[in-house]
Amino acid sequence: MHKKGTTGKTYRLATEDDVKIFEAAEKYLEEKREKLKEEWGIDPVPDEELPPKETLGFRVQRYGILKWGDFFNSRQKLALITFTEKVRDAYKEIIQQAYDGEYAKAVVGYLGLGINRLADYNSSLTVWAVAGEFIAHTFGRQALPMIWDYFELNPWSKATGDWESAINWIINVLSHLSQIPESPLPKVTQASATSLPYPDNFFDAVFTDPPYYDNVPYSYLSDFFYVWLKRSVGDLYPELFMTPLTPKSKEIVAYSHMEGGFEAGKEFFENMLKNAFKEIARVLKPNGTATIVYAHKTTTGWETLINSLLEANLIPTASWPLDTEMKSRLRAKESAALASSIYFVCRKIEKKETGWLNDVKEEIKNHIHKKLDSLWEEGVSGADYFISAIGSAIEIFGKYKKVMDYEGNEITAANLLEYVREIVTDYAIKQILHNGIVAELSPLTRFYLLWRWTYGEAKVHFDDARMLAQSAGIDLSKEWNRSFIRKEKEFVMVLGPLQRKLKELLESGDLIDILHLVLVLWKAGLRDLMKEVLVKSGCGKQEWFYKIAQAISETLPPGSAEKKLLDGFLSGKERLKNEIMNEREGLFE
Repeated sequence: MHKKGTTGKTYRLATEDDVKIFEAAEKYLEEKREKLKEEWGIDPVPDEELPPKETLGFRVQRYGILKWGDFFNSRQKLALITFTEKVRDAYKEIIQQAYDGEYAKAVVGYLGLGINRLADYNSSLTVWAVAGEFIAHTFGRQALPMIWDYFELNPWSKATGDWESAINWIINVLSHLSQIPESPLPKVTQASATSLPYPDNFFDAVFTDPPYYDNVPYSYLSDFFYVWLKRSVGDLYPELFMTPLTPKSKEIVAYSHMEGGFEAGKEFFENMLKNAFKEIARVLKPNGTATIVYAHKTTTGWETLINSLLEANLIPTASWPLDTEMKSRLRAKESAALASSIYFVCRKIEKKETGWLNDVKEEIKNHIHKKLDSLWEEGVSGADYFISAIGSAIEIFGKYKKVMDYEGNEITAANLLEYVREIVTDYAIKQILHNGIVAELSPLTRFYLLWRWTYGEAKVHFDDARMLAQSAGIDLSKEWNRSFIRKEKEFVMVLGPLQRKLKELLESGDLIDILHLVLVLWKAGLRDLMKEVLVKSGCGKQEWFYKIAQAISETLPPGSAEKKLLDGFLSGKERLKNEIMNEREGLFE
């Protein structure tokens, strides 16, 4: 509630009158709904069913929300169908005033978009943003989660999300678009990416950001707006609303609920992506460029992208990471989500017939080190660093129709990626440790340090964890659930010292386990026992031991409990080293 002439807002509980008004709206909704259903030949409240239960991005079905109209309470439904009714009436009124039919369609089309914006702010999935005292719209992220304390907006409240603000947004967009020079006018075409309505060698440049397997349920989420557009302007654009919900058979997404499960969906996605890239190559001029944006982090995703580009004869000639993701977003906190998207600049080139493995490896090594230096100087790190480096390698082995070893075996892109990761791993370790003591690291210690640098404290899909482990020289399947590596279903996580079992640490002599044991004893105040461990292991006198601890600390965020533990231990390292140097080692035997 806002009182005119004052600043800020006043909050109160609902009164009996408020409840009566809502109940009256419920009653009127049923009357109006039946009336419009008879006039329109369709239920004015969207009665189309939601996607199958457990579809990615949807968790509302289990709470009884089964149809698209269930996202709105009775008063919201009444408001939306009333606005929809008036938009339909507006078309008739414009025609009666002898305006051109196409003009009438255009005006009413924009009004239909206004209803969609109103629905976005007028559903039972909106919340009140307390800090700024405004309503947050339905799509705060690419999902439709259950909301228990939603906020109901008055469509005429002159607040963010009301009808007036919806129309103003559209007017602002049109005002901006009207500034585009008339010649040449941009042309928007709706078509499948696998069948573009253009001749060969037509475009100077193509720019695309393809989907990533099942990251976002695009078509299912768009149904939220489709069902309202179908009711407001569907009669004016029948060719766009021929199906009950958005068409999905050709959508390039790997849904796990497809017939045949995720494997079938994965195969469908990969085949369709290859076909789309082939279409890009077909319509691209011989000297044109295609820019492909990619931000998927899994090994499978990258192998698919690379194979698809190579089959389409689109060879990356440059690749750069650009910060495009919010580091504070929900997924970044819970998983190893990328902070950047990789932009590949690709060209059509005449490929050489055969590249020999040893020669290609040497070429990759020489080429990629220059790229790694550049990325490091620019401050690129972690998962972004690994993935950015991959793009440089594709430029080398993509020049060949096939890469062979001297035994006559054809080398796959996956095999070459293994080699690339080994190069990047070795380079990253040296840089993290400031070019020192790499030889002192055990494979498990290398893996731990790389994990913290690449993924921090996030959990990671098994396949990506396996690839990182392999690059560090360990077999992940032999190590999980034995040391600091834990596997939970298809995910892998790395435990910090405070999550480890003391018995496990006491029985191990691996460098990373010694460091974890020392940190646990330091935290517990068992200083003499901690020094005994340092003396017996020989680590206490070695500067490289403390450098490893410092390097791990530098990979972790400021609020990390492990970082605080490491920094606390390292703050007294000089005193500790002096004590160890001045005491006889036998004192602790």
